[in-house]
Amino acid sequence: MAALTKDSMFERHIEDVEKDIVSVTSGETRPAAGIDSEVANFFASQSQGPIEIDEATDRRLRWMIHKRVLLVMVVTYFAQTLDKGTINFASIMGIVEDTHLVGQQYSWLTTCVYLAILAWEFPTNRLIQRLPIGKYLSFNIAAWGAVLACTAACKNFTGLIIVRTLLGIFECVCQPAFVFLSTMWYRREEQALVIGAFYSMNGFQQCVGGLIAYGVAQIEGQVLKNWQILFTMLGCITFVWGIFVGFWLPDSPIRATCFSPEDRLLMAERVRKNETGIQNKEFKWYQVREALSDPVVWSVTLISFTNGMPTGGLGAFSNLIIKAFGFTTLQTYLLAIAQGAIIMTFLFSAAYLSKRYNQKLLLAIIYTLPNIIGTVVFLTVPTRSDTKVGLLISFYLTMAFGAVSVLNLAVMSNNVAGRTKQVVASSLVFIAWAVGNAVGPQVFRANDAPRYIKAFIAHMVVYALQVVVLFFLRLYLMRLNVLKRRAAALRESTANGEDRDEHLAHNHAFDDLTDRENPDFRYTY
Repeated sequence: MAALTKDSMFERHIEDVEKDIVSVTSGETRPAAGIDSEVANFFASQSQGPIEIDEATDRRLRWMIHKRVLLVMVVTYFAQTLDKGTINFASIMGIVEDTHLVGQQYSWLTTCVYLAILAWEFPTNRLIQRLPIGKYLSFNIAAWGAVLACTAACKNFTGLIIVRTLLGIFECVCQPAFVFLSTMWYRREEQALVIGAFYSMNGFQQCVGGLIAYGVAQIEGQVLKNWQILFTMLGCITFVWGIFVGFWLPDSPIRATCFSPEDRLLMAERVRKNETGIQNKEFKWYQVREALSDPVVWSVTLISFTNGMPTGGLGAFSNLIIKAFGFTTLQTYLLAIAQGAIIMTFLFSAAYLSKRYNQKLLLAIIYTLPNIIGTVVFLTVPTRSDTKVGLLISFYLTMAFGAVSVLNLAVMSNNVAGRTKQVVASSLVFIAWAVGNAVGPQVFRANDAPRYIKAFIAHMVVYALQVVVLFFLRLYLMRLNVLKRRAAALRESTANGEDRDEHLAHNHAFDDLTDRENPDFRYTY
């Protein structure tokens, strides 16, 4: 009877979605959905309708966008991950002893960053919607650079907590801003590679961060401690980069005066088929309600948590865990470089395969498996001199979480339309990510060191939950496509309701309609 009740509830929800789709397809679009005035004026000034862009022009435009937008995303995310991860390298440079940290205080230095993100994520998403994104991003980068440099002046736990909390507030702009920039400048099929490109900096910072940390660790006889030099140097570099971003990054294709008017129009037309628009500063409450009742939004949110929880702990404790295997401090630095290369391999392979086979959720399931395998080995194999290499390899397998993050963000950016709905969905996803990362270090208890067996058992539970949600989301999106085509009285040519030969007008691409409202919208998975 319980199973029957759940099935009937699911069917009723599907029927409600189908009614929404039928209503918008028959012309009953909500009057509240207003077009952004700047977008409307931009397209009204152009006499022609939708423009077909040839392959050579598309390639030229893509490289122009790469130089202005992707460059900023990649370098900024590298700076963010390096700056945030500096505490990991400082942990074996003496910051724990010099600032008199005891018990769980070191764990709280990571947790407080994510608690700050948790509190500030929705406000920063709303500011991204309202303010010129290039200028707002520039301010936050420069601010967190200044805060990072101030970490060198901290003498105790209180000072460290304050600067780490401020770091979380200023840094939390990055991921939602970059996902928004991806939908604004790049086509759907390009977004996984774009997100993968900046997300790969998680791995690259492990490579470069290890080298930088090793170089700084060799400095002797200086007034400042090694970890103080590291924080000061990286903070100043980040501050300068933030100022540069304010001059280099365009706020939108419409405002990109660095490009010709003709190219700006073509860049906007490139993303017409995304059906997710360019911008809309109006906050629409009906889109909030739709987001909060959408299983797609809650699914990507839950995946963000299940993927973020292991990330938070492994990010803060990876060097301590590797050192516990019996490697020296120097070897730990060098092995961090290999760890970074493995993270980048997982990320780029996931992004490439996603574009190559047009699959995201199946790949996310596949990339969850190395995490499970590595964790099982880590839980069952004892630490001995003859097992430390095998344990190291199993630990490296758990780095596949980054691939799932990229694919999950691509699923969100591809399948949520309506700017206010995107704000809510992005806020929920990154709040869940922050909660996961805040909880992550706390499951690594000091009395469970150095193997942290209980923490890895917790990881196994969330990996299992993640696989279940990924399966559900894929089936649900397939079903929504069937309903879209049925509502439009189109033949369902395949099991998932898609038709490669389907010709959609894309007349509502910049009308700020939600994915449910827009009859031309099709879900990807």
